[in-house]
Amino acid sequence: MEQWDLNALKQFDQTAAREMEHFFSSVDDGAYVQAAELILKAQRAGNRVHITGIGKPGHVSAYGASLLSSTGTPAYFLHGTEAVHGSCGQLVPGDVVIAISNSGETTELKSTVNAVKNNGCSLIAVSGNAGSWLAAQAEVFLYAGVPEEGGPLNRAPRISILVENVVIQRLSLLLQAYRGLDPAQYVRWHPGGTLGVLREGER
Repeated sequence: MEQWDLNALKQFDQTAAREMEHFFSSVDDGAYVQAAELILKAQRAGNRVHITGIGKPGHVSAYGASLLSSTGTPAYFLHGTEAVHGSCGQLVPGDVVIAISNSGETTELKSTVNAVKNNGCSLIAVSGNAGSWLAAQAEVFLYAGVPEEGGPLNRAPRISILVENVVIQRLSLLLQAYRGLDPAQYVRWHPGGTLGVLREGER
């Protein structure tokens, strides 16, 4: 019979609970309002929102674009490396780009951010490093920092990815609440599956 190290799971659970509690205790709601206002200003001018990242944060970016779109803020995934190979063509001056990076110092993302800014876009940075290069480039900075990832090596992105997801979720929720999204409109955007059915009392 296989011998599984359940202590690794317990360590992760304990670390995740501790790091998430620390994150929520240090959240700056004012920064989220600034980010939402930047997005709304761009949309009122006919501009769009894009989300980008390198590696695992790139997957968070794709999820974030989908979540924002489904809750009333149309958003587009901008591939973190393809951006400098032609995908910046999806940008127009005045758009807003949300860039996600735990370190805020990733070489590839620096190239993408420079290209984004050269195309006349505003930047919202999501990072675990408030003193990073990425944070310094942004109009708005959203903190997503955790000292520990929860694994035996403390290297593979685990809890930092959870927090990055939460940051995007909080921003999407703020925008959704502002727009007053109702169940009927949500179902029109999401007609498939069990979510695409109006429940009792929502009709």
